Order: sequence, then C-alpha cells, then structure tokens
Amino acid sequence: MSYFSDVNKIAYEGPDTKNDLAFRHYDADAMVEGKTMRDHLRFSVVYWHTFRGTGADPFGGPTLLRPWDDGSNSVENAQNRVRVAFEFMEKLGAPYFAFHDIDISPEGNTLSETQNNFDRVVETIEEEMQRTGIKLLWGTANLFSHPRYMHGAATSCNAESFAYAAAQVRKCIEVTKRLGGENYVFWGGREGYQNLWNTDMQRELENLGRFFHMAVDYANEIGFKGQFLIEPKPKEPTKHQYDSDAAACINFLRAYDLGDHFKLNIETNHATLAGHTMMHELEYAAIQGALGSIDANRGDLLLGWDTDQFPTDIYQTARTMLVLLKHGGIGSGGVNFDAKIRRESIDIHDLYHAHIGGMDAFARGLKIAAAIRADGQLQGLVDQRYASWKSGLGAEIESGEHSLTSLEKIALETKAFQPMESGRQELFENIVNRFI
Repeated sequence: MSYFSDVNKIAYEGPDTKNDLAFRHYDADAMVEGKTMRDHLRFSVVYWHTFRGTGADPFGGPTLLRPWDDGSNSVENAQNRVRVAFEFMEKLGAPYFAFHDIDISPEGNTLSETQNNFDRVVETIEEEMQRTGIKLLWGTANLFSHPRYMHGAATSCNAESFAYAAAQVRKCIEVTKRLGGENYVFWGGREGYQNLWNTDMQRELENLGRFFHMAVDYANEIGFKGQFLIEPKPKEPTKHQYDSDAAACINFLRAYDLGDHFKLNIETNHATLAGHTMMHELEYAAIQGALGSIDANRGDLLLGWDTDQFPTDIYQTARTMLVLLKHGGIGSGGVNFDAKIRRESIDIHDLYHAHIGGMDAFARGLKIAAAIRADGQLQGLVDQRYASWKSGLGAEIESGEHSLTSLEKIALETKAFQPMESGRQELFENIVNRFI
C-alpha cells in the first residue's frame, strides 16, 4: 500500500516554480567545480526522526500519528515501516539513509530475540535497497535510550552495561557491513557525567578508549572497511559529555591511539551547544585531517537545547559548503538530515516540505560557496592579511630557521614596527553578502 500515492518523484523545476513539491535549487546532475551536486552533497535521510519521530516533548505526548504505523512493537509493523520509508526516500531522490539499530527493529525480551528481530527487518531493508538503489550512509547503535544505559554505556560504572553495549555494537557493525554501509557512527549521548563527586573520570575515559579499540578489532575481523566516526556534542542529555566538541574528540583519539581509525561527524546544532559555529567545528576538524561527515540541521538561538530543526539558513549552508569545498569534500561522508519536523507539523507531506527545503538550502549554499571561490576576492584578502608570512622573516619562522633567542635579537634591533594590516571584517562580510 502506498501512503504517498499523491506525490510524484520530486523534480528540479528551477527558482521560479510555484510547485511546493519540487526543487528550486537542487539539480542533482548540475556540475559544480567538476562534480555533480549529487556527489558534492550526498544527501541522507535519517530513520529516527523521519520515520520514528512522534512529536512528543517533555511537556506533551505524541502528535505525529502516522497512518502506516499500527502502534504495535511487532516485526511486521517494523517491516511495513521500512517499505514506507523507502517509498518516501525514492520519491525524494535522496541517495542515502542512516539508522540506529532500535529505530528499525523492536527490542525483544532477550538480546537473542532483539538480534533476531534486527535480522528479520534487515532482510526487508535489503529488498528495498535492491529495489530503489538507495544506499546506507551509516549505521549506529542506540546506547542511550534504555535504562541500562542510565550511567552511560562504554563509560558506565556497571560492567554488565558495558558488556551489553559491546554486544549491541558488534551486531550493528555486522549489519552495517551487510548493508554496505560506508561509515559507522558513535554518539556518546550518555558517555560523560552528571556530577564529578561520584565519577571516576580516568576509568571512564580509559574504558571508552578500550571500547573503541574493540570496535576497530571487530571491524578488522569481519573485513568492515567503512569509516568510523565520532559525533561531538557537549551536553544533553548528560551534563558533560566526553565528546564535547571537535577539539576534545581529536585530543581523545590521539591520547588513546585511535587517530588512524576515526574521523568526526560534525552536527550544526551540537556545534552551537558547544559555543562554536558550525564553520569553526568543520574548519578545526578538517585541518586536523578528521572531517568525515556532517549532520545537517540548525538550532534555535533563543532556546538552549538541541531543537534539530531543518537547515534553512542560507548563510549557514554557504559557510558549511565553503569549508567543505576548501578541504576537498567529505569523502565517504554525506549531508545527513539529522532534523525533525515540528510537533505541530502533522501532515505527512510536511516530511517532504522539510527535506526539500533543506536540500534546496544546501544546493544554494554550494552554488554560493563555489561562486565565492571562483571570484577569488575573499581568499585574496585573506592572503593579503597574512602576507608577512610569505617571505622574509615570516617565511624563515615557518621553515624552522629561528629560535626564541634569534627572534629576540631581531626584535631588539627593530627600530619601528610596520603599520598593522586592517582586519577589514566589514569588507569581508559585505563581499559575502554580494553572493547570498
């Protein structure tokens, strides 16, 4: 049975179209800097918000009651949900999807039953992937929702919780490989602490490193070649999470000898919760060789939590794509819509409007970023600002020719400093505005 029978495949119709179920800017086959938009953006639909989101919040129950969901926790209901999801994604034209293990299949009374349910639903996913050609961007295990993870998973004070998490991750990596997943993500939603009085931080960090090494060992054992990713977030639900931002994650990976095996999946709303911009987190991860993928959403700056709204801010998407183009793209990663429609958006077509808007916003961001790069003025001004490092003393310092002592001698002999270069922030902002 089709639940989107009144929706045709979403097509590119150009900026002037009046059709709300069409792309105005995302033309999948259009070439930008030698690659198609499809290959630059690698859009992915998330299973959890899009097909399992109910609209519930801390102050109210579910509002998004879907006609395809019979309300049961049966495998059959989960399998039917898969078929609906792939119909939606096929008509949207999204080439990828992503999931948590318990999003797609129900937990059973035992771990064995849970894993059997998982396998049965995965069979249906395989059929739909074969039918549609849609691929798996990444899989991940939900190690934060069940009460067994109230103290964390890999960082739990309870060894049995650690063991159960290990079993869950082992199975999810196996399924991700089975489905041809190009990445595998770890989000440590409860890998942190609420109160340091009751926390052995050293033990927790060492166990987290130990857990990740187990995952690497298992991937090698079964021949999983996908990229492991960590998704930074500073807080919520935990007061302080060990994966708080890109810098903290990279420091952790180096400290526990994991840098060769992991990159980062950077999320916009998580960056702002960490007190950073998305551009900062992307740039920092990229210059450290750790940029792997992105979760595309936005927060509400008047609210202090993770609202996971769809990305419609063109400045934000332009900044994001400017960094991605600068650093050669995102490899096996993608633009993953970790975003949910509002609890008041109860029409099933709102799912299409939300994704179309996000895809168009990123397509515009891509075109704007490419135009800024082609124009060259912005980068030219940056180069001019750092001109003192291109030759003379600056070039000598960067090539390692000086020490503190030799530089002190030069400073003592300097009669007068040359006038400083203006930061020209206002000009930079005006240049960007010409392209938006």
